[in-house]
Amino acid sequence: MQPSEARRRPDLWILGVAAALTCLGVVLVYSTSSPLTFGKVNGDAYGYLKRAVVYALLGLAACTGALRVPPETVRKLAYPGIAAAALLLCLPLVPSLGAGVNGAHRWVRFPGFGFQPSEVAKLAVVLFLAHSLAKRGDRVKSFAYGFLPNMLIPAVPLALILVEPDLGTTVLLAAVVGAMALAGGVRLKHLSLAVAPALVLVVGLVAFVPWRLQRVLAFLDPWSHARGAGFQLVQSLLAFGNGGFWGVGLGAGRQKLYYLPEAHTDFILSVWAEEGGLVGVWGVLAAMAFLVVRGYRIALRQEDAFRRLLATGLTTWIGLQAGLNALVVTGCLPTKGLPFPFLSYGGTGLIISLTAAGLLSGLAREAVP
Repeated sequence: MQPSEARRRPDLWILGVAAALTCLGVVLVYSTSSPLTFGKVNGDAYGYLKRAVVYALLGLAACTGALRVPPETVRKLAYPGIAAAALLLCLPLVPSLGAGVNGAHRWVRFPGFGFQPSEVAKLAVVLFLAHSLAKRGDRVKSFAYGFLPNMLIPAVPLALILVEPDLGTTVLLAAVVGAMALAGGVRLKHLSLAVAPALVLVVGLVAFVPWRLQRVLAFLDPWSHARGAGFQLVQSLLAFGNGGFWGVGLGAGRQKLYYLPEAHTDFILSVWAEEGGLVGVWGVLAAMAFLVVRGYRIALRQEDAFRRLLATGLTTWIGLQAGLNALVVTGCLPTKGLPFPFLSYGGTGLIISLTAAGLLSGLAREAVP
């Protein structure tokens, strides 16, 4: 095969990792969610599984489509995408459309389907920044032309996500914005002007919001709050302990039996820790680390600034979200609702993550040898 032909192949390793994690996620969703139907009238033990399979198929279709779209075509969606994301983020605030869960309004419900706009915003923000930073060239180093627009425009969807409220996703996206800005050439001294007030805001939102403060206190000493704010973390740690090195076997976990809240979404890695053991968790984390390495490798081999920044942003977003989820479920960070990419149950999140994987894999066609 000639080098020019090799460069036109997508990165099959990224596609393989994304597909493998998605398949494992579908299996774990069934293992975790089937007990939720016990005792319910007309409860369908396969309900979550059916939806997870549909989400996975839609996600794989989106991944295939994204794989085939040229980067130049994707780039044209930068401004419409960020505008559409901002509009969609307003919908959960509309009483007749927004669906409240545990006091947060992060979902939009229509007859027959629903979606989570913040997941769409992740992709939109990355795409916008890749285009905006690339088109400015060396002028990105200026404060007025390089720093301000690339901070203020993404701040709109971030503020709307924060209002939902969803501090975890806001912090995740803010970190991705900072990483992309730094990779795009924005001066570090300019970025520090945004980091300082952002840190003050986060500290204030934690210190002066009682339920967030309780989560931090529970994180510092979960066993003293085992019946309150620390309950979820304690159950997660018990799942890791029960799993040991090899795990208790697929489907045999006990913490998912009404002990561990949100077991099929944000804490699905804890379920896998009990059923697949430490070896299983290592395997998932190693697969995700491999995907991240491949993603940054693709970014480093791009000659075009837009493609390089797009690969950087997609990789940072997926890798950072997976890392934060793993740190939360192991008690290394305060409890926060961030799903594990490809693994956790959720239609919008899975479809958008697989779309990102398709875009990232397709960028390998443009990489230099």
